[in-house]
Amino acid sequence: MNPPTPRHHFHSSFTTLISVFFFWGFVAASNGVFIPFCKQYFQLNQLQSQLIDTSFYGAYFYGALVLFVMSYFSQVDILNKMGYKRGIIIGLFISIAGALGLAYTSTIEQATFGMVLLSFFVIALGFSLQQIAAQSFAVALGKPETGAHRLNLAGGINSLGTLLGPLVVSVMLFGNVQGSADAASISSIKILYLFLAGLFTVVAFVFIVSSMPKVTTNETIERSPKALLALLLIGLAFPVALFADAIQEHTGIDKSYLVLAVLLFTLATLFIALRLSANNPVGWGAMQYPQLVLGMIAIFIYVGVEVTVQSNMGALLKQPLFGGYDESNISHYISLYWGSLMIGRWTGALAVFSWPKRVKQLLSIVVPFVAFALILGVNLLKGNPIDELVMYALCIMVLVVALRLSNEKPARMLMVVSLLATLAMGVGLMTHGQVAIYAFLSGGLFCSVMWPCIFAMAITGLGKYTSQGSAFLIMMILGGALIPPVQGAICDLDLSYPNGLGGFSFTHMSYGIAFFCFAYLAWHALQTTKVLKKQGFDFSHAQSTTH
Repeated sequence: MNPPTPRHHFHSSFTTLISVFFFWGFVAASNGVFIPFCKQYFQLNQLQSQLIDTSFYGAYFYGALVLFVMSYFSQVDILNKMGYKRGIIIGLFISIAGALGLAYTSTIEQATFGMVLLSFFVIALGFSLQQIAAQSFAVALGKPETGAHRLNLAGGINSLGTLLGPLVVSVMLFGNVQGSADAASISSIKILYLFLAGLFTVVAFVFIVSSMPKVTTNETIERSPKALLALLLIGLAFPVALFADAIQEHTGIDKSYLVLAVLLFTLATLFIALRLSANNPVGWGAMQYPQLVLGMIAIFIYVGVEVTVQSNMGALLKQPLFGGYDESNISHYISLYWGSLMIGRWTGALAVFSWPKRVKQLLSIVVPFVAFALILGVNLLKGNPIDELVMYALCIMVLVVALRLSNEKPARMLMVVSLLATLAMGVGLMTHGQVAIYAFLSGGLFCSVMWPCIFAMAITGLGKYTSQGSAFLIMMILGGALIPPVQGAICDLDLSYPNGLGGFSFTHMSYGIAFFCFAYLAWHALQTTKVLKKQGFDFSHAQSTTH
């Protein structure tokens, strides 16, 4: 590995690098506003509208899979060979092509939703390459032991993007945050994505002219044929979900069954790999370690539940018992959800600083409410109503207590926040109105600290397989592509049973998906702790870091 970057070059290099973190959050969080817009404009049902997430997060899997396959056959780390800087630039140009494709689609009189999905896939394919390169680059820019600090700061910038994205997109699609969705047109997409293509171009140009260190390693890639087979099987199954509409037209098989089948096949493949690798670890590479495969399943479910809570929020808020909101007037709730991730990440990041205990305890109370004040301020600046958001401070207090109880230990933190998230989903399912909305939105608070806990436990003890294991975990962002449309299919049952069931709508009950996802993550924390303890790693005393 190259030596750490000299300090006088570090700040400019890192400042340039973290700009891409902002755009990942900006675009991903904007899907919560863009999905209901597309649902109305293209006359889609809820499952069809969720295919935006399917194409977007599915691209992350394929981007990482392509790099893995290329590295497998060449036995060279392809991304490392081309250089992280060049990898980010190539990724940006791929995203530019996707954004321009979406802008061009809006000029076609007979534009189809399929064209939109293809463009989203290309945008996210670029993001996949950017993310793999940028996260590795951020760690490599300095000493390894301070890599978590740099990722924490980058994660904070990413969260800022998730806060601003829904608000900006709402203005550009509907004219203003209070506009009517009926006034939005396909031309709004053209303006929005020409704007994003321009921003991507500026960032790519900044990377091209910036003097950034070339980071390389001499690591030899070890072939893992059994792991490759398992991942290729998942990759071959996924298009069934992505093209579920077309398959239904030709075969008559309900698209909801197709998406569910792919989801179950993916999970089954991973659980079978867990069992087979335990019996014979040869040929499995990083997947020979049970904590890594368990971590892959957990990341799949974590990303899926994080995305599905907000992606189906528009359908929930449209229900009379939840305010009957128009699609153009939900951006304050979507921004609060993604802002909740910012609140948790900023608060969790305090763990990496060596400040006195009393200072950290005080900041653990102050920081989340400063972040909350920023969320309210941004919404107020955009003209959004904030009176419906103020009482959310009670949920933030619960998170503060949860993080204090966790004592910065990843296994305990994951267990505590997963149980609280499960409880919150239960409260949301048993109530309606503002209480239920707060309960579901609080899933963002509890999700905020899950990724680093799952990630840290998954790569513990992997040794020379750590890099490969990290790439496998990134692939499991695929969960964001499959879990939301399954929940969307449940929401669509309201079309067949408009009177609901037992007084609750199917859209409301669809959040049972989130309930079971969070319950599984609580089990994962317990199970992985046991696995690691057998290997001599006691996570009951390990400290966490937040990415």
